[in-house]
Order: sequence, then C-alpha cells, then structure tokens
Amino acid sequence: MLKKDLIELSLLHLLTEEDLYGYEILRRIHTGFPGTQESAIYALLRGLCKEGFTQQYEGHMSDGPVRKYYRLTEAGREKRDALLEEWRHLRDALASFGIE
Repeated sequence: MLKKDLIELSLLHLLTEEDLYGYEILRRIHTGFPGTQESAIYALLRGLCKEGFTQQYEGHMSDGPVRKYYRLTEAGREKRDALLEEWRHLRDALASFGIE
C-alpha cells in the first residue's frame, strides 16, 4: 500500500463521519501527511468523485465563495473498507517481521 492509497483511505474515512468541504479536508489530511501538495489532495478528491466514490455539492454561502462539499457514496464505503483491509494486512505483515 503506497502513500496515495493511504491518503485515499484517510480521505474516505474522514467522509465516513461527515460531509466536508475541500479546504477542511485538506487541513485535516495535512496533519497526517504534512509534506503532501495541496494539488495532489485535490486531484485525489476529483478522482474519487469521477470514479463515483464521493459526490460533490455546493454548500451554504459563507463570507467568501461558495464551498464545495464532498460526501461519501455507498461505493466509497466499499472502497474504504477494501483499502482498510489492505492496510490491516500490510500492518500485520510488517509486524510479523518485527517492524512496528
């Protein structure tokens, strides 16, 4: 499982709990992956939408521009579960080598 997959898993997991707008997702992802480019995270979000794992919609007006929110779809939940299983397998494999 590569960094991209871990970020995708993190994005999908965040959206399991609540719908979020792009900048809020970016802020949260940067706490776990501080060196990741904003453009890479937004590209992953666009890709998840295009593949049907998330949906994008416009939220309520704020003081600035209209916010684009993301929500998880049922396909996204299935993708998250598959990535989570892959992560657990990798974690267990590394632990079996004494890497923790």
